[in-house]
Amino acid sequence: MPIPDFQSLMLPFLEILSDGRERSMKEMVSELASRFSLSDAEQEELLPSGQQKVFSNRVAWAKTHMKKAGLVDNPSRGRVRISTKGTSALAENPEWIDMKFLRQSDDYRRFIGEPKDEDAEGSTETTDSDIDQVPPLEQLESAHQKLRAALAEELLEKLSACIPQFFEEIVVKLLRAMGYGGQFGEGRVTNYARDGGIDGIINEDKLGLDVVCVQAKRWQGTVSRPTVQSFVGSMDLIRAKKGVVITTSSYSKDAIEFIDRIEGKRVVLINGKRLAQLMIDHDVGVAVVDTYKLKEISNDFFEEDG
Repeated sequence: MPIPDFQSLMLPFLEILSDGRERSMKEMVSELASRFSLSDAEQEELLPSGQQKVFSNRVAWAKTHMKKAGLVDNPSRGRVRISTKGTSALAENPEWIDMKFLRQSDDYRRFIGEPKDEDAEGSTETTDSDIDQVPPLEQLESAHQKLRAALAEELLEKLSACIPQFFEEIVVKLLRAMGYGGQFGEGRVTNYARDGGIDGIINEDKLGLDVVCVQAKRWQGTVSRPTVQSFVGSMDLIRAKKGVVITTSSYSKDAIEFIDRIEGKRVVLINGKRLAQLMIDHDVGVAVVDTYKLKEISNDFFEEDG
């Protein structure tokens, strides 16, 4: 089943704590996962940054909202229990606990930046209709992914407009930025008119004893097997065992299957989408325009020495 949004977790969260027992947040995540019959894969799913699990993040956010409304307490670091106010809320047998329900608390309204006065009913209604089911961190990461996707599309447009020779130079720069060539390595673009199917060479050691051959295809159409097969054959001219074919487009199924079957050589195919992502990751053709830092409380700072 889909991973529940953080508001859907609020009532079950409170119900689990209704026995009055104190629990760790790790226990809460486990019990709620069982309550919603989440698979192991769903429980392990990560946010785009790869730093946090989606479900754990949503459980933590549900707890934060209910704590601000006074329904749960944090008796100690990483642990939670139901409050007197939370017990009273459950006694009303609510069908649903969400942000609208929590707005009954003045403290919670201050937490989300809403006025305490009841004269703002119109604005409250608007807010209710715009309730977001996704925690802020997920919103931030989602926005980041959208911006990154838009940047990747723009990069591909720029690459598609480059002259072939310049595209080959970009590819070599990218591979060097990725660390190919080592401390003393050298990347160069071969002679355009007599390249034998090899557009670039990366020396992986100072003496050039091990090389990576590069073919750069600034194409609109699909790169087929004959093109890839010709490149692999050209590698024999310089006795190379490693190669990479990079294109602004994609590869045919038979080209991919051919690469999987060849022996004695290791050749990697990089399509346009992956090329753009690699350029973004390694700061080739892009520049940082701003940086945002996310910070949290340092519990170590506030711990008193014995």
